[in-house]
Amino acid sequence: MKHWLGRELKGIASIIVKFGHKYVVSHSGTTFVKTLEVGTGLGEHLKYEHMSKEQEDNYIAVDIRQNVADSFKQLWPNIQMLVKDCQEPLGFSEESFDRIIAIHVLEHLPNLPAFLAQAHQLLNKNDGIFIVVIPCEGGAGYWLGRKLFSQKLFEQRYHLPYKPFIKSDHLNTPEEILRELKRTFKVVHRRYYPLYLPSVHLNLCLGLALRPR
Repeated sequence: MKHWLGRELKGIASIIVKFGHKYVVSHSGTTFVKTLEVGTGLGEHLKYEHMSKEQEDNYIAVDIRQNVADSFKQLWPNIQMLVKDCQEPLGFSEESFDRIIAIHVLEHLPNLPAFLAQAHQLLNKNDGIFIVVIPCEGGAGYWLGRKLFSQKLFEQRYHLPYKPFIKSDHLNTPEEILRELKRTFKVVHRRYYPLYLPSVHLNLCLGLALRPR
């Protein structure tokens, strides 16, 4: 994962990455103060943010990998990094955050309901926003992009078949994720990318802005 996150992404991978980060920023508004970002990685999303000093001081990044967190702290020394599994209690009080961000994270979580329950608990119920970006896993477009990029890189580097790896890594389909989200959140904006047609097969990823029920 550290190798993947540190790569200079090009072509279709770069397009997908940029969409996700820009989607989050465009649906965050400007009045938020406290942000929780889970699965932060090396902090790629922070390159797209335009935060005030107060917003930056109240930005909490979470990642499960210590080696990734160590690299993150070198790149972003002023941002708080928490090394934890977001499916476990993070130790914050109820309604601690105005904004929660999960960019290409929910598809990886074996206990997705546990994280979503915690996100609902931690989000401000009056005007908090939960912004999610997920891949169109199982769709023809995403399959082709993977075949041309991530699968090729993985098999060239490790000389191992990619299918068992990705099967154990991408655990949740868009349909499963949406079903779980709708239990405790309401969708206020939805954007399929690159086409506007609401189809997993015709798109590469999906951005969602949600409010707590």
